[in-house]
Amino acid sequence: MAHIPDGLLSLPVTLAGGVLAAAALAATARRLHEDELPRVAVMAAVFFVASLVSVPMGPTSIHLILSGLMGVIIGWATVPAVFVGLVLQAAFFGFGGFAALGVNTVNIAMPGAVLAALAAPLLRRGTPLRAGLVAAAVGALSVAATGLLVMAALWASDQAYALSASVMLLSYVPLALAEAVLSGVAVTFLARVKPELLGRKP
Repeated sequence: MAHIPDGLLSLPVTLAGGVLAAAALAATARRLHEDELPRVAVMAAVFFVASLVSVPMGPTSIHLILSGLMGVIIGWATVPAVFVGLVLQAAFFGFGGFAALGVNTVNIAMPGAVLAALAAPLLRRGTPLRAGLVAAAVGALSVAATGLLVMAALWASDQAYALSASVMLLSYVPLALAEAVLSGVAVTFLARVKPELLGRKP
């Protein structure tokens, strides 16, 4: 459960998430160039569709997040792309909700954007296989970071969530492995056929 539904978070956590998300959106919007909009729109659509498909796992469910792959391909634009996807999911399907929108945006988008920015020098050099392995690590670590942020948000809202949040965190392990494989394969392919998307020389 990367999407925290409305009603679970305390008011201070909800407000803090909203402020952080607004600041991140304002900062990343300045970096967004007009020629990048089509690529960002495509990745927002991919996130919108992929994260709607949930797989039951124990007491919770998991779904693809893709923030690591998004971060590798569109960088800091991951933040507005995820935000738009979450708004549409909340509006059309009631998925996540609007009150938790800020927290969900931070939890899902920021790990991928930050980790991809840190890994950018490694992604731009070396063989396509190396780029794929780096992207796989970014994908897996982004999922792990999202899981930790979700757990922290729930715990900060009510410590009664501590046990259930810890159990839920275990469900992120298979998701991290799946996203590592998906991100690695996708970026290895892109590094071969469309290297400029990753900031690499053709």
